[in-house]
Amino acid sequence: MNSFFLSLLMGVPPAGAGTADAPTGPAAMLQMFFPFILIIGIFYFLIIRPQNKKQKETQKMLSALKKGDRIVTIGGIHGTIANVRENTVIVRVDDATKMEFSRSAISSVEAVARENEERKSEAQIEKNDEKLENAKD
Repeated sequence: MNSFFLSLLMGVPPAGAGTADAPTGPAAMLQMFFPFILIIGIFYFLIIRPQNKKQKETQKMLSALKKGDRIVTIGGIHGTIANVRENTVIVRVDDATKMEFSRSAISSVEAVARENEERKSEAQIEKNDEKLENAKD
């Protein structure tokens, strides 16, 4: 009786119990490893793949930084890039305040601000063209 309780605690089935119905060969191996393969597949598609995709997008964003981009740093500082160097960028926070940050400290580029600046520059060009036409007349 003690050996029965001991085998239950250790997780070992008693001798002769259930050995006749247990599958053998490649089917047993597949049945044993299928849950592990399934878990690895789930981890890959839910965790590893999206993380790699985001890392590539971030690397692409950091390599495409240029002067005049509106950015947000990891610490939440908003500013405009005044100068781009190999490993750092100089960010203009205020009219007289410039700070130097590592490229990896940039969290995002504000695309909306970039589009607005492009629209403003296009509008400015159109105004200048109108002024030149009016001056010619």
